[in-house]
Amino acid sequence: MSVAVEVPPVGALLRTWRERRRFSQQELSNRSRVSTRHLSRVETGKAHPTPEMLIHLSENLDVPLRDRNRLLLAAGYAPRYQDHELDDASIAVVMDGLRRLLDAHLPYPALLLDEHWDIVDANAAVDQLLAGCAPELLEPPVNVVRVSLHPDGLAARIGNRAEWGSHLLQQVRHRAERSHDQRLHELAAEVAGYLGTAAAATRAKGPVVTLEIEVDGTPLRFFSTSATLSTATDAALEGLHLETFLPADEETRRRFDRAE
Repeated sequence: MSVAVEVPPVGALLRTWRERRRFSQQELSNRSRVSTRHLSRVETGKAHPTPEMLIHLSENLDVPLRDRNRLLLAAGYAPRYQDHELDDASIAVVMDGLRRLLDAHLPYPALLLDEHWDIVDANAAVDQLLAGCAPELLEPPVNVVRVSLHPDGLAARIGNRAEWGSHLLQQVRHRAERSHDQRLHELAAEVAGYLGTAAAATRAKGPVVTLEIEVDGTPLRFFSTSATLSTATDAALEGLHLETFLPADEETRRRFDRAE
């Protein structure tokens, strides 16, 4: 027998998101141009917001698209944002464009990742970095944060594991705080366990955080860039980000240029 899950009233959900963003009602009022009196009435259930009002407040609270749909449903409205599977034909042209960017980045590594840092796709250069990882870590879905810092993954080959791991941990924690995704909170706890207290607090020493990794006995150094779809109106696309790696020294550049 299925158990019904009780959904909080829309006003309570809005208040939760406001508190997550550490906004007072006055701060949200200033940002949204909605009076504090009306915000208070919405949060306490004395006023019922229109769908347009919910979307407007969600935008000012930076609520992820899936959670905007949950707010709309809690208020009795239909969802406004699509949430397709990534292999759906309706977003095929977008996915094809992103995969072309992966190949265009060759000979250097590039990955397309979802909101949990699971690999959606990667170019051929990534295979060199993942060589030697335990097979179970490479079973889909492959989580790049986990495989990077797991003792049976890349950890032993990363020369600046504490620095790179601290960088990854902060990224996961930041996204978990923004989205309040339980899976991300669990990933952050897992990563912190791999690093230990001292390593988790390590800060970068140079102008950018680099990944120093040994590949076939050769130490290589990369810095990374990340790009997202700032115009996404589909929840599945909103979570995607393109992670590209570029040489941080001439030896790394020469190594990959020779392989081109």
